[in-house]
Amino acid sequence: MDLAYLFCLLLGIFIFNVNALMFHVDPNQKKCLQEEIHKDVLVTGEYLLDDAPGQKTNLAVTDTKGHILYSKEDATKGKFAFTTEEYDMFEICFESKMVSGSQGPARAVSLNMKHGVEAKSYDDLAKAEKLKPLEVELRRLEDLSKSIVDDFAFMKAREEEMRDTNERTHSYVMYLSVLSMLCLLGLATWQVLYLRRYFKAKKLIE
Repeated sequence: MDLAYLFCLLLGIFIFNVNALMFHVDPNQKKCLQEEIHKDVLVTGEYLLDDAPGQKTNLAVTDTKGHILYSKEDATKGKFAFTTEEYDMFEICFESKMVSGSQGPARAVSLNMKHGVEAKSYDDLAKAEKLKPLEVELRRLEDLSKSIVDDFAFMKAREEEMRDTNERTHSYVMYLSVLSMLCLLGLATWQVLYLRRYFKAKKLIE
């Protein structure tokens, strides 16, 4: 029982990692963070910016197609959430501007992002479905297991795709090598026949 509990605890620590970041954005500069997320995954985020007189920081969350999933002008503190429609690379950008036009210190930004199982609110789920604590934990482990299986399935699909790409590339290289050898053989044969006719025309050989 202790080993099983320890395994679940370590697995939970490994999976339920919180992407908490803290960085600085210089005045009149833009800093972006990117992350790949699977399809149909809930993504939540919470941000906090320290006070910076004379500075205005805009926040925008977009995908590779330019769709704006969340935006906030003069962001200081807030939360955002969205569900991905397809596997994509998502970008979170903080752009700081000086209102007065003068220079100022860099602005500290704290960003806490969660996605997948870690983004779900199981407390709200327990209240809505009137679940007991043990049932909530079982639901959490069930979602966690499904997330792990989906990740393994995705990695397997990517591995198969890469293997197919490598096999196609190998076939292309082999065909190109054979074609190159045939071209060289044909060129060498043509040169021999041409020189033979030339030397015969000059009566250098019979």
